[in-house]
Amino acid sequence: MPDPIVFSGGTVGAWSVVGVTVVCGPSLAPVARVNKGAEPAVAASWILSGVTSNLRYTNSSEKRLLDATPSVLGRPAATRAALIPITKSAAWWALAQDQRRAVLEEQSRHIAIGSEYLAAVSRQLVHCRDQPGAVFDFLTWFEFAPADEGRFDELLGKLRASPEWEFVEREVDIRLEKVA
Repeated sequence: MPDPIVFSGGTVGAWSVVGVTVVCGPSLAPVARVNKGAEPAVAASWILSGVTSNLRYTNSSEKRLLDATPSVLGRPAATRAALIPITKSAAWWALAQDQRRAVLEEQSRHIAIGSEYLAAVSRQLVHCRDQPGAVFDFLTWFEFAPADEGRFDELLGKLRASPEWEFVEREVDIRLEKVA
């Protein structure tokens, strides 16, 4: 069963915004805090919502690899996070699913690259393309320890240099720190 996930940007939330980088396309309204939960925060400047889902482009050997190193959110040492909403182009969505899979993994190695960082970076993919009023296709959430932020940046660099990222038309990188 899909779980609803809501990110609310405003003045309340467990995560303090430490930086925003617009990778491409328009930004979001500036906010001081981000709340992540099942319901929107009160008086939010923006609300991004979607649902967790099944693995859509993963084959059985990749699933075994992902299952061997599960992504554990909420680890005490993971006081840094990144919320990266992404929209892909109409050209991406015009491809058949097997063509998207070929770009994602065979050409770009998205799953293989991400697997290299599973021990240091926990992640959660939230699908929102089919949600009413959605302005992003995906909301990607990452948590990591401050000492692993360089590894996270390395991961992003590899993914953004891949053929898959030629299909990204909007991406905002919001860096966060857990409020004590």
